[in-house]
Amino acid sequence: MPDGGFADAAEVQRRLDEVDHLVDHGTATALFLALALDRPLLLEGEPGVGKTAAAKALAAALRTPLIRLQCYEGLTAAEALYEWNYQRQLLAIRLAESRGEKLTDADLFTEEFLQDRPVLKAIRHAGPVPPVLLIDEIDRADDEFEALLFEFLGESAVTVPELGTFTAARPPVVVLTSNRSRELHDALRRRCLYHWIDFPEAGRAAEIVRRKVPAANEPLIASVTDFIGRVRRLDLDKAPGMAETIDWVSALAALRASRLVRADILSTLSALAKSPDDRTAITEALEALGHPSPP
Repeated sequence: MPDGGFADAAEVQRRLDEVDHLVDHGTATALFLALALDRPLLLEGEPGVGKTAAAKALAAALRTPLIRLQCYEGLTAAEALYEWNYQRQLLAIRLAESRGEKLTDADLFTEEFLQDRPVLKAIRHAGPVPPVLLIDEIDRADDEFEALLFEFLGESAVTVPELGTFTAARPPVVVLTSNRSRELHDALRRRCLYHWIDFPEAGRAAEIVRRKVPAANEPLIASVTDFIGRVRRLDLDKAPGMAETIDWVSALAALRASRLVRADILSTLSALAKSPDDRTAITEALEALGHPSPP
């Protein structure tokens, strides 16, 4: 366990609570084991349930930098692992030529010209506590990109052919997130601990809203969390997560709503429903959800 780490899962919950992030015991245990065993942690769950927020809060609780790699289709090693500073190399070549000298590959491919990208930056971090490396939405990257991470995830190392292998003196804390938009390779999963984050139960959801939207009163928070639970049982393209719930309560609070009424629901659906079909489905279900049309 790195210096400044946690004694047990209960301490994880307490210290994340101190940085205003609530997690259940299962998530706290997964984070604790990732630290204790120096293993990457793969967090999966619906969009908006707090996977990315958990990694950010972990970095804050450990008082260590968060290094974020946002994944997307077409992501390459040059953007994720390392890259050569070609402009600087070209300048060095021209300066050498002006002196009548000629540079070799051994002169050009040195650490002087190596640019750290998020993964190598995490490996070479020299602070007192290892950084948290967040590899966010790994499912958005191509299948081939996963293979680029195998060495790092298994050995906390990256090989640069021209220079050799860089191995972390102390492994960074690695958190990968996935929304399950595609299946990840078994080889990647084998290298990670795994945890699924569920949408929080009503009591914890209410407490999260209470903290994130202090302007909301208790009757509004109670009615919203009950309403969200009912909405999530509808057949929607994207069920609202905690992120949408917080946005929605913020919108209601901005309208000075003190309780949940049909008119306010309809006027703030843009914060809750993320597609025309979902907006229609929620609107049509309002009567069944306890908010009928006025007579």
